[in-house]
Amino acid sequence: MSERKTLGQLFFPICIETIFFMLAGMVDTLMLSSVGDQAVGAVGTANTYISMFIIMYSVVSNGMMAVMTQNIGAGKPGIAYQARQLGVIFNMAIGLIISATLFFGGGFILDIVGIADALRQPALEYLQIVGGFSFLNALIPIFSGYLRAFGFMKQPLTATIIANVLNLCLNAVFLFVFEMGVAGVAIATVISKVLNLVLVFIFSSKLVKAKEYPHRLPTKEVFKQIIQIGLPSAMESALYNLAMTLMMRFLNQMDPDGFNVTARSYTAQITHFSFAIGAALAQANAIMTGWRVGAKEYDACDKGTKKAALIGIAVAIVVEAAFALCAHPIMSLFTDDPEMVSLVQILLAIDIFLEIGRVSNLVFGNALKTSGDAVYPVVVAAVFMFLCAVAGTYFFGIHLNLLVIGAYIALALDECTRAVAMFIRWQSGKWREKSIV
Repeated sequence: MSERKTLGQLFFPICIETIFFMLAGMVDTLMLSSVGDQAVGAVGTANTYISMFIIMYSVVSNGMMAVMTQNIGAGKPGIAYQARQLGVIFNMAIGLIISATLFFGGGFILDIVGIADALRQPALEYLQIVGGFSFLNALIPIFSGYLRAFGFMKQPLTATIIANVLNLCLNAVFLFVFEMGVAGVAIATVISKVLNLVLVFIFSSKLVKAKEYPHRLPTKEVFKQIIQIGLPSAMESALYNLAMTLMMRFLNQMDPDGFNVTARSYTAQITHFSFAIGAALAQANAIMTGWRVGAKEYDACDKGTKKAALIGIAVAIVVEAAFALCAHPIMSLFTDDPEMVSLVQILLAIDIFLEIGRVSNLVFGNALKTSGDAVYPVVVAAVFMFLCAVAGTYFFGIHLNLLVIGAYIALALDECTRAVAMFIRWQSGKWREKSIV
Protein backbone atom coordinates (compact mmCIF):
# COMPACT_ATOMS: atom_id res chain seq x y z
CA MET A 1 0.00 0.00 0.00
CA SER A 2 1.39 3.40 -1.04
CA GLU A 3 2.33 5.93 1.66
CA ARG A 4 0.02 8.87 2.31
CA LYS A 5 0.96 11.93 0.28
CA THR A 6 1.02 15.65 1.08
CA LEU A 7 -1.41 18.15 -0.44
CA GLY A 8 1.23 19.25 -2.96
CA GLN A 9 2.06 15.68 -3.97
CA LEU A 10 -1.62 15.03 -4.61
CA PHE A 11 -2.47 18.41 -6.13
CA PHE A 12 0.13 18.80 -8.88
CA PRO A 13 -0.50 15.50 -10.72
CA ILE A 14 -4.28 15.96 -10.42
CA CYS A 15 -4.00 19.56 -11.63
CA ILE A 16 -1.85 18.67 -14.63
CA GLU A 17 -4.17 15.77 -15.44
CA THR A 18 -7.24 18.00 -15.18
CA ILE A 19 -5.61 20.65 -17.39
CA PHE A 20 -4.76 18.06 -20.03
CA PHE A 21 -8.33 16.78 -19.80
CA MET A 22 -9.60 20.31 -20.30
CA LEU A 23 -7.12 20.80 -23.15
CA ALA A 24 -8.91 18.08 -25.07
CA GLY A 25 -12.05 20.22 -25.04
CA MET A 26 -10.13 23.36 -25.94
CA VAL A 27 -8.34 21.61 -28.80
CA ASP A 28 -11.70 20.40 -30.07
CA THR A 29 -13.02 23.97 -29.89
CA LEU A 30 -9.93 25.46 -31.57
CA MET A 31 -10.01 22.95 -34.40
CA LEU A 32 -13.79 23.16 -34.78
CA SER A 33 -13.58 26.94 -35.09
CA SER A 34 -12.05 26.30 -38.52
CA VAL A 35 -15.39 24.75 -39.45
CA GLY A 36 -17.39 27.68 -38.00
CA ASP A 37 -18.76 29.24 -34.82
CA GLN A 38 -21.96 27.19 -35.13
CA ALA A 39 -19.96 23.95 -34.88
CA VAL A 40 -18.42 25.23 -31.64
CA GLY A 41 -21.82 26.16 -30.23
CA ALA A 42 -23.26 22.79 -31.25
CA VAL A 43 -20.55 20.76 -29.51
CA GLY A 44 -20.71 22.97 -26.41
CA THR A 45 -24.46 22.50 -26.22
CA ALA A 46 -24.25 18.73 -26.79
CA ASN A 47 -21.63 18.37 -24.06
CA THR A 48 -23.93 20.18 -21.63
CA TYR A 49 -26.61 17.54 -22.13
CA ILE A 50 -24.17 14.62 -22.11
CA SER A 51 -22.94 15.86 -18.73
CA MET A 52 -26.51 16.04 -17.48
CA PHE A 53 -27.02 12.33 -18.14
CA ILE A 54 -23.64 10.92 -17.14
CA ILE A 55 -23.94 12.56 -13.73
CA MET A 56 -25.54 9.26 -12.75
CA TYR A 57 -22.06 7.75 -12.76
CA SER A 58 -20.97 9.97 -9.90
CA VAL A 59 -23.39 8.23 -7.52
CA VAL A 60 -20.85 5.44 -7.23
CA SER A 61 -17.58 7.20 -8.12
CA ASN A 62 -18.05 9.94 -5.47
CA GLY A 63 -19.26 7.54 -2.80
CA MET A 64 -16.57 5.04 -3.68
CA MET A 65 -13.80 7.61 -3.11
CA ALA A 66 -15.09 8.44 0.37
CA VAL A 67 -15.39 4.76 1.32
CA MET A 68 -11.96 3.92 -0.05
CA THR A 69 -10.02 6.81 1.49
CA GLN A 70 -11.66 6.50 4.91
CA ASN A 71 -10.96 2.77 5.03
CA ILE A 72 -7.39 3.27 3.83
CA GLY A 73 -6.94 5.87 6.58
CA ALA A 74 -8.34 3.36 9.07
CA GLY A 75 -5.89 0.68 7.86
CA LYS A 76 -8.47 -1.48 6.02
CA PRO A 77 -7.48 -1.42 2.31
CA GLY A 78 -9.31 -4.67 1.57
CA ILE A 79 -12.62 -2.84 1.90
CA ALA A 80 -11.37 -0.27 -0.63
CA TYR A 81 -10.96 -3.12 -3.10
CA GLN A 82 -14.54 -4.20 -2.43
CA ALA A 83 -15.71 -0.66 -3.15
CA ARG A 84 -13.91 -0.63 -6.49
CA GLN A 85 -15.45 -3.93 -7.58
CA LEU A 86 -18.92 -2.68 -6.75
CA GLY A 87 -18.18 0.56 -8.61
CA VAL A 88 -17.21 -1.26 -11.79
CA ILE A 89 -20.32 -3.45 -11.81
CA PHE A 90 -22.81 -0.69 -11.01
CA ASN A 91 -21.35 1.98 -13.31
CA MET A 92 -21.01 -0.40 -16.24
CA ALA A 93 -24.69 -1.32 -16.00
CA ILE A 94 -25.83 2.31 -15.70
CA GLY A 95 -23.37 3.35 -18.41
CA LEU A 96 -24.81 1.00 -21.00
CA ILE A 97 -28.35 2.22 -20.29
CA ILE A 98 -27.38 5.90 -20.55
CA SER A 99 -25.31 5.30 -23.70
CA ALA A 100 -28.33 3.71 -25.38
CA THR A 101 -30.56 6.58 -24.24
CA LEU A 102 -28.24 9.25 -25.68
CA PHE A 103 -27.72 7.39 -28.95
CA PHE A 104 -31.34 6.56 -29.72
CA GLY A 105 -32.97 9.53 -27.97
CA GLY A 106 -30.56 12.33 -28.88
CA GLY A 107 -32.96 14.09 -31.24
CA PHE A 108 -35.79 13.94 -28.72
CA ILE A 109 -33.55 15.41 -26.01
CA LEU A 110 -32.47 18.32 -28.20
CA ASP A 111 -36.07 19.06 -29.17
CA ILE A 112 -37.14 19.16 -25.53
CA VAL A 113 -34.49 21.72 -24.57
CA GLY A 114 -35.26 23.87 -27.59
CA ILE A 115 -31.85 24.11 -29.29
CA ALA A 116 -31.35 26.75 -31.98
CA ASP A 117 -32.17 25.32 -35.43
CA ALA A 118 -28.73 26.23 -36.78
CA LEU A 119 -27.06 24.07 -34.12
CA ARG A 120 -29.39 21.05 -34.09
CA GLN A 121 -27.86 18.73 -36.70
CA PRO A 122 -24.18 19.00 -35.68
CA ALA A 123 -25.19 18.80 -32.01
CA LEU A 124 -27.16 15.62 -32.72
CA GLU A 125 -24.16 14.03 -34.49
CA TYR A 126 -21.89 14.73 -31.55
CA LEU A 127 -24.50 13.67 -28.99
CA GLN A 128 -25.09 10.31 -30.65
CA ILE A 129 -21.41 9.43 -31.11
CA VAL A 130 -19.88 10.69 -27.84
CA GLY A 131 -23.05 10.08 -25.81
CA GLY A 132 -23.42 6.62 -27.31
CA PHE A 133 -20.07 5.68 -25.79
CA SER A 134 -20.57 7.53 -22.52
CA PHE A 135 -20.13 4.29 -20.58
CA LEU A 136 -16.41 5.00 -20.98
CA ASN A 137 -16.95 8.05 -18.76
CA ALA A 138 -18.52 5.70 -16.21
CA LEU A 139 -15.49 3.43 -15.89
CA ILE A 140 -12.49 5.76 -16.22
CA PRO A 141 -13.20 7.56 -12.87
CA ILE A 142 -13.54 4.20 -11.08
CA PHE A 143 -10.03 3.00 -11.95
CA SER A 144 -8.44 6.47 -11.77
CA GLY A 145 -10.05 7.09 -8.37
CA TYR A 146 -8.84 3.68 -7.15
CA LEU A 147 -5.27 4.60 -8.06
CA ARG A 148 -5.50 8.05 -6.42
CA ALA A 149 -7.06 6.70 -3.23
CA PHE A 150 -3.90 4.63 -2.71
CA GLY A 151 -1.62 7.55 -3.56
CA PHE A 152 -0.73 6.57 -7.14
CA MET A 153 -1.06 9.97 -8.80
CA LYS A 154 1.27 9.78 -11.82
CA GLN A 155 -0.47 6.87 -13.52
CA PRO A 156 -3.88 8.53 -14.14
CA LEU A 157 -1.93 11.59 -15.34
CA THR A 158 0.08 9.49 -17.79
CA ALA A 159 -3.06 7.86 -19.16
CA THR A 160 -4.74 11.24 -19.67
CA ILE A 161 -1.72 12.78 -21.45
CA ILE A 162 -1.34 9.83 -23.82
CA ALA A 163 -5.07 9.82 -24.60
CA ASN A 164 -5.08 13.57 -25.25
CA VAL A 165 -2.13 13.36 -27.62
CA LEU A 166 -4.00 10.68 -29.55
CA ASN A 167 -7.12 12.87 -29.54
CA LEU A 168 -5.16 15.79 -31.00
CA CYS A 169 -3.68 13.65 -33.78
CA LEU A 170 -7.02 12.07 -34.67
CA ASN A 171 -8.74 15.48 -34.67
CA ALA A 172 -6.26 16.71 -37.25
CA VAL A 173 -6.75 13.63 -39.43
CA PHE A 174 -10.56 13.55 -39.27
CA LEU A 175 -11.01 17.33 -39.66
CA PHE A 176 -8.36 18.33 -42.17
CA VAL A 177 -7.72 15.12 -44.13
CA PHE A 178 -11.15 13.46 -44.22
CA GLU A 179 -13.10 16.71 -43.60
CA MET A 180 -15.57 14.95 -41.29
CA GLY A 181 -16.44 18.05 -39.22
CA VAL A 182 -18.19 17.55 -35.88
CA ALA A 183 -18.53 13.80 -36.44
CA GLY A 184 -14.75 13.48 -36.82
CA VAL A 185 -14.08 15.30 -33.55
CA ALA A 186 -16.62 13.06 -31.81
CA ILE A 187 -15.01 9.86 -33.15
CA ALA A 188 -11.56 11.08 -32.06
CA THR A 189 -12.93 11.77 -28.57
CA VAL A 190 -14.33 8.24 -28.26
CA ILE A 191 -11.13 6.53 -29.44
CA SER A 192 -9.00 8.54 -27.01
CA LYS A 193 -11.31 7.64 -24.11
CA VAL A 194 -11.00 3.95 -24.97
CA LEU A 195 -7.22 4.23 -24.70
CA ASN A 196 -7.52 6.16 -21.40
CA LEU A 197 -9.70 3.41 -19.91
CA VAL A 198 -7.36 0.62 -21.03
CA LEU A 199 -4.35 2.36 -19.47
CA VAL A 200 -5.91 3.11 -16.05
CA PHE A 201 -7.23 -0.45 -15.90
CA ILE A 202 -3.75 -1.87 -16.52
CA PHE A 203 -2.11 0.50 -14.01
CA SER A 204 -4.63 -0.27 -11.26
CA SER A 205 -4.31 -4.02 -11.81
CA LYS A 206 -0.51 -3.94 -11.69
CA LEU A 207 0.12 -1.44 -8.87
CA VAL A 208 -2.66 -1.73 -6.27
CA LYS A 209 -2.62 -4.96 -4.27
CA ALA A 210 -5.52 -4.20 -1.93
CA LYS A 211 -7.19 -7.47 -2.93
CA GLU A 212 -4.54 -9.32 -0.95
CA TYR A 213 -5.52 -7.67 2.36
CA PRO A 214 -8.00 -9.64 4.50
CA HIS A 215 -10.35 -6.82 5.51
CA ARG A 216 -13.88 -7.36 4.20
CA LEU A 217 -17.41 -6.26 5.02
CA PRO A 218 -20.72 -7.69 3.81
CA THR A 219 -21.26 -6.48 0.23
CA LYS A 220 -24.57 -4.86 1.15
CA GLU A 221 -22.90 -2.81 3.88
CA VAL A 222 -20.17 -1.51 1.57
CA PHE A 223 -22.72 -0.64 -1.11
CA LYS A 224 -24.84 1.11 1.50
CA GLN A 225 -21.86 3.25 2.51
CA ILE A 226 -21.17 4.13 -1.12
CA ILE A 227 -24.78 5.16 -1.73
CA GLN A 228 -24.93 7.02 1.60
CA ILE A 229 -22.23 9.39 0.31
CA GLY A 230 -22.65 9.05 -3.44
CA LEU A 231 -26.38 9.57 -3.83
CA PRO A 232 -26.56 13.00 -2.17
CA SER A 233 -23.39 14.04 -4.03
CA ALA A 234 -24.88 12.92 -7.34
CA MET A 235 -28.15 14.68 -6.54
CA GLU A 236 -26.23 17.91 -6.06
CA SER A 237 -24.52 17.43 -9.41
CA ALA A 238 -27.82 16.51 -11.04
CA LEU A 239 -29.42 19.67 -9.67
CA TYR A 240 -26.51 21.68 -11.04
CA ASN A 241 -26.91 20.14 -14.49
CA LEU A 242 -30.67 20.67 -14.38
CA ALA A 243 -30.09 24.30 -13.46
CA MET A 244 -27.59 24.64 -16.35
CA THR A 245 -30.10 23.02 -18.72
CA LEU A 246 -32.79 25.51 -17.74
CA MET A 247 -30.29 28.33 -18.10
CA MET A 248 -29.35 27.06 -21.59
CA ARG A 249 -33.02 26.87 -22.49
CA PHE A 250 -33.45 30.52 -21.50
CA LEU A 251 -30.38 31.41 -23.59
CA ASN A 252 -31.71 29.54 -26.61
CA GLN A 253 -35.09 31.26 -26.26
CA MET A 254 -33.59 34.75 -26.26
CA ASP A 255 -30.89 33.93 -28.81
CA PRO A 256 -32.29 32.17 -31.93
CA ASP A 257 -29.05 32.51 -33.94
CA GLY A 258 -26.93 30.90 -31.19
CA PHE A 259 -24.60 33.92 -30.74
CA ASN A 260 -24.83 34.11 -26.94
CA VAL A 261 -24.68 30.31 -26.58
CA THR A 262 -21.48 30.27 -28.65
CA ALA A 263 -19.98 33.07 -26.54
CA ARG A 264 -20.69 30.97 -23.45
CA SER A 265 -18.94 27.98 -25.08
CA TYR A 266 -15.81 30.04 -25.83
CA THR A 267 -15.77 31.49 -22.31
CA ALA A 268 -16.22 28.07 -20.73
CA GLN A 269 -13.30 26.66 -22.70
CA ILE A 270 -10.99 29.48 -21.58
CA THR A 271 -12.04 29.43 -17.92
CA HIS A 272 -11.63 25.66 -17.73
CA PHE A 273 -7.98 26.26 -16.85
CA SER A 274 -8.89 28.20 -13.72
CA PHE A 275 -11.55 25.64 -12.89
CA ALA A 276 -8.95 22.88 -13.31
CA ILE A 277 -6.85 24.35 -10.50
CA GLY A 278 -9.79 24.66 -8.14
CA ALA A 279 -11.08 21.20 -8.98
CA ALA A 280 -7.62 19.69 -8.44
CA LEU A 281 -7.28 21.37 -5.05
CA ALA A 282 -10.71 20.11 -4.08
CA GLN A 283 -9.94 16.55 -5.21
CA ALA A 284 -6.54 16.49 -3.51
CA ASN A 285 -7.96 17.85 -0.27
CA ALA A 286 -10.89 15.41 -0.45
CA ILE A 287 -8.48 12.47 -0.62
CA MET A 288 -6.62 13.80 2.41
CA THR A 289 -9.93 14.42 4.17
CA GLY A 290 -10.88 10.77 3.72
CA TRP A 291 -7.53 9.55 5.00
CA ARG A 292 -7.60 11.90 8.00
CA VAL A 293 -11.23 11.24 8.93
CA GLY A 294 -10.55 7.49 8.73
CA ALA A 295 -7.58 7.98 11.04
CA LYS A 296 -9.55 10.38 13.32
CA GLU A 297 -7.16 13.29 12.60
CA TYR A 298 -9.87 15.94 12.67
CA ASP A 299 -7.83 19.04 13.55
CA ALA A 300 -5.33 18.38 10.74
CA CYS A 301 -8.29 17.88 8.40
CA ASP A 302 -9.81 21.24 9.41
CA LYS A 303 -6.58 23.19 8.92
CA GLY A 304 -5.76 21.47 5.63
CA THR A 305 -9.15 22.21 4.12
CA LYS A 306 -9.04 25.90 5.03
CA LYS A 307 -5.53 26.17 3.61
CA ALA A 308 -6.63 24.56 0.33
CA ALA A 309 -9.55 26.99 0.04
CA LEU A 310 -7.34 30.05 0.57
CA ILE A 311 -4.86 28.85 -2.04
CA GLY A 312 -7.70 28.23 -4.47
CA ILE A 313 -9.19 31.70 -4.00
CA ALA A 314 -5.82 33.43 -4.51
CA VAL A 315 -5.09 31.47 -7.68
CA ALA A 316 -8.61 32.03 -9.05
CA ILE A 317 -8.27 35.81 -8.69
CA VAL A 318 -4.87 35.94 -10.44
CA VAL A 319 -5.70 33.53 -13.28
CA GLU A 320 -9.17 34.90 -14.07
CA ALA A 321 -7.93 38.50 -14.00
CA ALA A 322 -5.19 37.53 -16.47
CA PHE A 323 -7.75 35.89 -18.77
CA ALA A 324 -9.97 38.97 -18.71
CA LEU A 325 -7.06 41.28 -19.52
CA CYS A 326 -5.81 39.02 -22.33
CA ALA A 327 -9.22 38.27 -23.85
CA HIS A 328 -8.44 39.77 -27.27
CA PRO A 329 -5.25 37.79 -28.03
CA ILE A 330 -6.78 34.60 -26.61
CA MET A 331 -9.96 34.94 -28.66
CA SER A 332 -7.96 35.66 -31.82
CA LEU A 333 -7.16 31.92 -31.75
CA PHE A 334 -10.84 31.12 -32.18
CA THR A 335 -12.58 33.90 -34.10
CA ASP A 336 -12.07 37.34 -35.64
CA ASP A 337 -15.64 38.52 -34.93
CA PRO A 338 -15.19 41.74 -32.86
CA GLU A 339 -18.66 41.44 -31.28
CA MET A 340 -17.92 37.91 -30.11
CA VAL A 341 -14.53 38.95 -28.69
CA SER A 342 -16.05 41.90 -26.84
CA LEU A 343 -18.83 39.79 -25.33
CA VAL A 344 -16.42 37.06 -24.17
CA GLN A 345 -14.20 39.68 -22.50
CA ILE A 346 -17.17 40.90 -20.43
CA LEU A 347 -18.02 37.32 -19.45
CA LEU A 348 -14.41 36.68 -18.40
CA ALA A 349 -14.50 39.74 -16.11
CA ILE A 350 -17.66 38.46 -14.42
CA ASP A 351 -16.07 35.02 -14.17
CA ILE A 352 -13.50 36.35 -11.68
CA PHE A 353 -16.23 36.47 -9.03
CA LEU A 354 -17.78 33.24 -10.27
CA GLU A 355 -14.50 31.33 -9.85
CA ILE A 356 -13.85 32.74 -6.36
CA GLY A 357 -17.17 31.32 -5.26
CA ARG A 358 -16.75 28.09 -7.19
CA VAL A 359 -13.34 27.14 -5.83
CA SER A 360 -14.51 27.79 -2.25
CA ASN A 361 -17.65 25.79 -2.90
CA LEU A 362 -15.63 22.93 -4.40
CA VAL A 363 -13.06 22.67 -1.61
CA PHE A 364 -15.45 22.88 1.35
CA GLY A 365 -18.22 20.97 -0.43
CA ASN A 366 -16.00 18.05 -1.44
CA ALA A 367 -14.46 17.91 2.03
CA LEU A 368 -17.93 17.73 3.60
CA LYS A 369 -18.96 14.90 1.28
CA THR A 370 -15.79 12.87 1.79
CA SER A 371 -16.05 13.26 5.56
CA GLY A 372 -19.54 11.75 5.37
CA ASP A 373 -21.57 14.97 5.66
CA ALA A 374 -23.07 14.62 2.18
CA VAL A 375 -26.71 15.68 2.73
CA TYR A 376 -26.11 19.33 3.65
CA PRO A 377 -24.51 20.31 0.29
CA VAL A 378 -27.46 18.95 -1.70
CA VAL A 379 -29.97 20.84 0.46
CA VAL A 380 -28.05 24.08 -0.10
CA ALA A 381 -27.85 23.32 -3.83
CA ALA A 382 -31.58 22.67 -4.09
CA VAL A 383 -32.30 26.13 -2.71
CA PHE A 384 -29.67 28.42 -4.20
CA MET A 385 -29.08 26.90 -7.64
CA PHE A 386 -32.66 27.56 -8.62
CA LEU A 387 -33.13 30.74 -6.61
CA CYS A 388 -29.93 32.35 -7.91
CA ALA A 389 -28.76 30.58 -11.09
CA VAL A 390 -32.08 29.74 -12.76
CA ALA A 391 -34.33 32.54 -11.52
CA GLY A 392 -31.41 34.94 -11.79
CA THR A 393 -30.80 34.01 -15.44
CA TYR A 394 -34.45 34.70 -16.21
CA PHE A 395 -34.43 38.01 -14.31
CA PHE A 396 -31.08 39.38 -15.49
CA GLY A 397 -30.99 37.69 -18.89
CA ILE A 398 -34.57 37.97 -20.12
CA HIS A 399 -36.32 40.53 -17.93
CA LEU A 400 -33.41 43.00 -17.94
CA ASN A 401 -32.37 41.85 -21.47
CA LEU A 402 -28.72 41.28 -20.48
CA LEU A 403 -28.78 37.88 -22.25
CA VAL A 404 -25.67 35.76 -21.52
CA ILE A 405 -24.16 38.55 -19.39
CA GLY A 406 -27.18 38.27 -17.11
CA ALA A 407 -26.76 34.49 -17.01
CA TYR A 408 -23.15 34.85 -15.83
CA ILE A 409 -24.13 37.35 -13.15
CA ALA A 410 -26.68 34.83 -11.90
CA LEU A 411 -24.12 32.00 -11.94
CA ALA A 412 -21.61 34.07 -9.95
CA LEU A 413 -24.29 34.90 -7.38
CA ASP A 414 -25.16 31.21 -7.03
CA GLU A 415 -21.57 30.01 -6.56
CA CYS A 416 -20.69 32.72 -4.03
CA THR A 417 -23.84 32.19 -1.98
CA ARG A 418 -23.31 28.43 -1.78
CA ALA A 419 -19.64 28.93 -0.91
CA VAL A 420 -20.61 30.97 2.15
CA ALA A 421 -23.09 28.26 3.19
CA MET A 422 -20.45 25.52 2.81
CA PHE A 423 -17.90 27.44 4.88
CA ILE A 424 -20.44 28.01 7.68
CA ARG A 425 -21.20 24.28 7.76
CA TRP A 426 -17.52 23.34 7.81
CA GLN A 427 -16.80 25.85 10.57
CA SER A 428 -19.59 24.33 12.69
CA GLY A 429 -17.63 21.06 12.94
CA LYS A 430 -20.68 18.82 12.43
CA TRP A 431 -18.74 16.87 9.79
CA ARG A 432 -16.60 15.40 12.57
CA GLU A 433 -19.58 13.26 13.61
CA LYS A 434 -20.38 11.87 10.14
CA SER A 435 -17.58 9.31 9.57
CA ILE A 436 -18.71 6.06 7.91
CA VAL A 437 -15.81 4.02 9.32
